[in-house]
Amino acid sequence: MLFPALAFCQSYTSYFTGSTADISTNPTGGACLMGGASEDDGAMKWFLQRASGGDILVLRASGSDGYNDYFYSDLGVAVNSVETIVFNSASASSEAYIHQKIQQAEAVWFAGGDQWDYVSYWRGTAIDSLINHAIAERNIVIGGTSAGMAILGKYYFSAQNGTVTSGAALNNPYDAKVTVDAAAFLQNGFLGNVVTDTHFDNPDRRGRLAVFLARIITDYGVAAKGIACDEYTAVCVDDNGIAKVFGGHPTYDDNAYFVQANCELGDMAPESCIPNSPLNWNHGGVALRVLKVKGTPAGTHSFDLNDWETASDGEWLNWSVSNGTFSEHNGSPIDCAALATDGGEGMAGHIVFPNPATGSIRVKCGLPADSVEVLDVLGRKIGVLQWAQSGGEIEANVQQLAPGNYFLTIKAVGGERINLGFMKK
Repeated sequence: MLFPALAFCQSYTSYFTGSTADISTNPTGGACLMGGASEDDGAMKWFLQRASGGDILVLRASGSDGYNDYFYSDLGVAVNSVETIVFNSASASSEAYIHQKIQQAEAVWFAGGDQWDYVSYWRGTAIDSLINHAIAERNIVIGGTSAGMAILGKYYFSAQNGTVTSGAALNNPYDAKVTVDAAAFLQNGFLGNVVTDTHFDNPDRRGRLAVFLARIITDYGVAAKGIACDEYTAVCVDDNGIAKVFGGHPTYDDNAYFVQANCELGDMAPESCIPNSPLNWNHGGVALRVLKVKGTPAGTHSFDLNDWETASDGEWLNWSVSNGTFSEHNGSPIDCAALATDGGEGMAGHIVFPNPATGSIRVKCGLPADSVEVLDVLGRKIGVLQWAQSGGEIEANVQQLAPGNYFLTIKAVGGERINLGFMKK
């Protein structure tokens, strides 16, 4: 059924399939990130199953009802209804009908198109507020393909000035088209420290993702992570943080990429990320650590987003950029426990534990401490931590820190310093 907006106010168009009687189910949450082109059926079944038979809402700014029959009947997963709402203009974001549909949905899917339409239409409106509330309070499942995937991380390439090639981005990380945004938009658990990219079977995409991560660490002091998908490939993240990769392997070479600044380094930041100069993020060829995972029809290969280390399968790679030239080489599994580094001044042997940390960290110090400070990966002081010392051991509270990588500076009464790196989960 087609339910267009009133003729005198065509701000949106609705295409509806299924029961018009709303039902409430108990969705099981999660996010499905689809890399573009045709959807992977296994990933889409995963998405629908997590709606628990409820109502599926498709939001888009172009196209029509291509998802309705596909979601409602073609995949064999029972749902109550599928409704596609096409935003014809930004003014649709204030429509009470759309607000109601978001409040009733157990799943929201973002179609492909132009992500700047989504950002400019929805950011800071009732649309993103209602979606975020539905994720947090009703545990709805969300997902998107191409442009719809591009908006799902806390950090996102907004494409405000159009798309950007790797060549342009690598040669000037502050090119006008490198619009890496951190303004509050969609909020979703395990994607809270992530930027995404799509259509990754085009090798040109790798360099620009490295630039996105370089810009985030330089501009915001956050060692964000990257998730990228080839076309026909999806990463589906459940509410426990386990990411399954769906695709057509071994018939097709479908891959997902999990990218992070190398936590084994004392200083993870780029050597040079400045306007009008090529990016340098090399660190001996190991600046970025990448897990490449094959997508299978059953999603049998997985990666744990709780620690960004544990994988059931995959190939580890090293990425680096030297004077704007991107390089990729074979690597080894990452070990973030190696983040702990000796602070010098003859004080070897100190280590932060547990690492990664959640609520508190401990350091065997042996010296009376005067203060305990925490710095970001660029060496900028964030604040002084609450701490206590007993029996030569310091315990500091890091519960309030956002997930990411930090440095702990312990200033001893006698003037010595201990500088140690750690990860907060």
